[in-house]
Amino acid sequence: MKETVTGESAHPAPPPAPGAELHPSLDFANSVVTLPGGRRIDLLGSPPDATRWLVERDLAPEDAQLWDFCAGKLRALRDQTRVLIAARIDGSPAAPAAVEALNDALTRVPTASLLHWDPIGGPYRAVSHPATQIVDHALAVLAADAAELLTTPDAERLTACGSPPCDRYLVRTHPRRHWCSVRCGDRARAARAYARRAQATAD
Repeated sequence: MKETVTGESAHPAPPPAPGAELHPSLDFANSVVTLPGGRRIDLLGSPPDATRWLVERDLAPEDAQLWDFCAGKLRALRDQTRVLIAARIDGSPAAPAAVEALNDALTRVPTASLLHWDPIGGPYRAVSHPATQIVDHALAVLAADAAELLTTPDAERLTACGSPPCDRYLVRTHPRRHWCSVRCGDRARAARAYARRAQATAD
């Protein structure tokens, strides 16, 4: 049975995977990760963790306060986003429920930056949303980015980390790169070296 811990304070999370700097939805999908020893880090595992995650990515104001229900909505869409990414990588049909969840999040609130006019500063654009829709707004932004990620050329370079037990996703920056972090790459190379030595000993 896997032990799930919440927040980076309980255990340092890996650095963002390649592609996450351009696609927040990839970072969103990777907000839960399995570590060696069966431990799992869930950066959305509690309301304070989920709030911190959104604030750090400018998806919620610093004074935001999420409740269990809100954190649960984030985790639910994250899980469906992971289903869609996995289907895209495998080239298999996506679960209709996952597509429906993404489209539902996309249409809950407007994500376009509207024109505003400050009496002193003049015109500027910003997304308008009441405080009660902070989570729905964040979900819409993440869903829009996920839809873009899945339908643009970057989707062809999506892959799963090739260093078990890590279950994060990345956009390959090099044809031969299949690891989401240096730590995972080192672990994969060490595992291959061990397997070669074991094979040589057996022979």
